[in-house]
Amino acid sequence: MNCKKALLSIVLGAVALGATASDRVFNLIVAGDGSGDFTTVQAAINAAPANATHPFLIFIKNGIYDELVDIPEDKPFIHLIGQDAENTIIRHTIHCGGKDSQNFEFSVNNPQSENYKHHAVVDNWGSDFYAENITFENSWGTSRQAGPQALAMRTFADRMAFYNCRFRSFQDTWFTTTVDQHRHYIKDCFLEGAVDYIYGSGDVLAEGTTFYNVRSGSVITAPCHTNARYGYVFSNCIVDGNKQAADGNLKLGRPWHNNPVNVWINTCMRIPVAAQGWTDMGTIPRLFAEYNSHNSNGSQLDLSQRKTSYSYKERDTDNIISGSSPTTISKEDASRYTYENIIVGSDQWNPRLFMQPLAAPTKMKFKKGVLQWKPVKDACGYIVTNNAGKVIAVTTKCRLATKERDASYTVRAVSKYGHLGEKQRLHTNKK
Repeated sequence: MNCKKALLSIVLGAVALGATASDRVFNLIVAGDGSGDFTTVQAAINAAPANATHPFLIFIKNGIYDELVDIPEDKPFIHLIGQDAENTIIRHTIHCGGKDSQNFEFSVNNPQSENYKHHAVVDNWGSDFYAENITFENSWGTSRQAGPQALAMRTFADRMAFYNCRFRSFQDTWFTTTVDQHRHYIKDCFLEGAVDYIYGSGDVLAEGTTFYNVRSGSVITAPCHTNARYGYVFSNCIVDGNKQAADGNLKLGRPWHNNPVNVWINTCMRIPVAAQGWTDMGTIPRLFAEYNSHNSNGSQLDLSQRKTSYSYKERDTDNIISGSSPTTISKEDASRYTYENIIVGSDQWNPRLFMQPLAAPTKMKFKKGVLQWKPVKDACGYIVTNNAGKVIAVTTKCRLATKERDASYTVRAVSKYGHLGEKQRLHTNKK
């Protein structure tokens, strides 16, 4: 249960919730109501040590954090852990339009704007990053439901992992690096948008993730790999959307630059995808293909009309360039697109360790103002919330003295990586 070896040693003048620096569950706590170490996420990032070699855990309590966040290259190993994905929200209103665009005051290209040169709500240059239970939202995209580009996230480093996170905008929600060799692992997340809402390069493996489309004619991906080993690989994912997106005009992707790769494996299409599946853009894809695409009933989709021929116009010469891509891969080929091959690599990076399930606490009881529970295996601490969902303690102990007169308490274990375990609730029957 001791997390000291997993946490970096830091000394703070004020420690939230009465913990000392030596027995903290998280290195820092962010809370908009002032009950943590900082009220903004960026302040916590600024306080994190440079050039870390072990996870630095930052817990973010529920709230809307309307701010721009920049994680610099010299701040690796940041683990951002939200209290709840739907209620821990990092958002801002920002777009990439020019002087002629609507509301230029929100543009990253406006030297007079606070958004100048930020490009995304979260710009992340630090490697070995992990996020859990957080919504990253560009409120230009979600509120306007229109362009121009409005990025919620940019990730420009190797070894990026996300679990149970939500990415929301309209156009260009998430830009995933410019380097083919950078690895991103996305598990059980939710991506929302309408135009190229995950785009860029890198070996990106998404598992169990929902791609949610919000307009007719949505296009999900716009990759631009040069010589990637695997490219964009989406395995056991879901394609879904609102009523407008379910009109049969949805496209899986289009080729942005260079030699892009996008493979969908065992995908459940909850809304109709256009028969051609893909569309043209700025290059010829190396591989745009599917394996075992099916509907919500489990019936395999007819892929016979999927697009095989692509063309584009060269910018300098206006010449029309044509080429082709397979539309499907075999079962044998699909078996190569594994977590071990795409993510683990020669350095044995294993972000699934961050997400390993933790059991719910057992034998909870409340007696004479003291809440108690049994230790959870592999836990190094616990989060206790009250009936209203407010965090009342983050503790390394398995007991909590409280004067709160509440109808119930919820306890979750915390791993050494910051992962939050299953919830256990106790109703005290107090009035």
